[in-house]
Amino acid sequence: MDKNSRIAIIGAGPAGLGAGMYLEQKGYENYVIFEKTDHVGGKCHSPTFDGKRHEMGAIMGVSSYYAVQDVEAFTGVTHDGPKLQRVFRYPNGKIDHRFDKKLKNLPHLFKLKRQIKKFGKLLETKYKGYDICGHIGVSEGRYEGFAVSPGREPVSGVNPNLKDLALPFKEFCELNKVPLVQEVWIHPFTSFGYGYFDEIPAAYVLKYLDFQTMMNFMNNNLWTWKEGTQSIFEALNSKLKNPARLNSIITKIVRGEKVTITVNGEEEVFDKLIITAPLQVGKIDNPIAQGLDSYLDVTEKERELFSKIDYERYDTFAFNVEKEKYPEASFYVVDHMTPETLGHGMVFYMRWKNEPNQPLISYRLRKHKNRDETVEEYKQREELGYEETKAVCLEDIKKLGLTPLKDKDGNDKIVYEFQTYYFPHVFSEDYAKGWYEKVEALQGENNTYFAGEIMSFGDIDETLEYSRDLIERHFA
Repeated sequence: MDKNSRIAIIGAGPAGLGAGMYLEQKGYENYVIFEKTDHVGGKCHSPTFDGKRHEMGAIMGVSSYYAVQDVEAFTGVTHDGPKLQRVFRYPNGKIDHRFDKKLKNLPHLFKLKRQIKKFGKLLETKYKGYDICGHIGVSEGRYEGFAVSPGREPVSGVNPNLKDLALPFKEFCELNKVPLVQEVWIHPFTSFGYGYFDEIPAAYVLKYLDFQTMMNFMNNNLWTWKEGTQSIFEALNSKLKNPARLNSIITKIVRGEKVTITVNGEEEVFDKLIITAPLQVGKIDNPIAQGLDSYLDVTEKERELFSKIDYERYDTFAFNVEKEKYPEASFYVVDHMTPETLGHGMVFYMRWKNEPNQPLISYRLRKHKNRDETVEEYKQREELGYEETKAVCLEDIKKLGLTPLKDKDGNDKIVYEFQTYYFPHVFSEDYAKGWYEKVEALQGENNTYFAGEIMSFGDIDETLEYSRDLIERHFA
């Protein structure tokens, strides 16, 4: 491809900014990143409260986040944030000791440990290739991409067992006779808004929580950034030769021999287009996202595929509590991580230890696909309401023994709310039918390339890593 090609990138989250960085490193400097909001970072959103930044979106990383390390090297940023601590509580606020090494727990914990060890061996052998970035070939029983290593060596191979990854994670674990591993994988998965194990394909769970990453989480070997995850991408944006154009409202994209984009009422012409914004078509009931077909001249093939995408209704809000009730650590409420407790608070996150003037962050989910309903039936069914579940979560806070501060009108005071378009994905039926292989076959058609969360997974590293993968494959 001509290194002087003019390239438009839609979206200045990790995927879009990462695409700009990797293009620069390949010698492409004639690119423009369009961002419709007034800031960069996407779901890496770290607003400031009382002089310190807190996390409303992405929180952490681990040492095997090699694409994040690429960004750190490019920008000079380092993971210098507070060490995270966590405990478990029951909904009534009492400490949940189920994972403590107490005598009564030991038989179960030994069994759990054996299954985790077995699971690690299965992933390494039976499911070789499971952790490759992206989903190319998985539904066909093969893998193709780059190794999860600092050098990211090209790898490929045939492994029919990989087809099992289309199963919901619950069924995948049962198939492999390791059902107990769900008890630990759930903590950084469901509580972080990625859905429930009876609905989400195992491929997504294990792209994010591969065995190496999961062991880091269990051992609390986690990275954070003092100025928040958003600061990584603010630094990246400032280092790029072409920083993102903020407040860019795109109303129309027409593709042909060239790509014509109408942005803020003016037409601009490009040779290539990389879309990292949501690919879902149709109306999206979310204050941030808009359907791709609201501005792009989608083809029939694109519409058919992108209509299969769904996302998680995952919401966060920040609140302050009375100083004497400020907890010693973040805490997880495992009993609220079930479809039956949909809408309840699952995690209450504390970023700054011993600083009771800083807010806590609550996390909740609002929709779940039942195993016996079709994707179409699920999409037609109403989700739980935003305000309704916020009220439920506030009641959870009080039951947990915390007392939110009040505003001047005597209402529970919410410091900040964040309702984002979260974890786009397809369900098992479409995954097994080769959804990803069909989308990958579209790469380059109409001078268009697709990246972003849906193409691998919604955590910051997989999203960045896929942008690297895309540039390596199509812009080398």
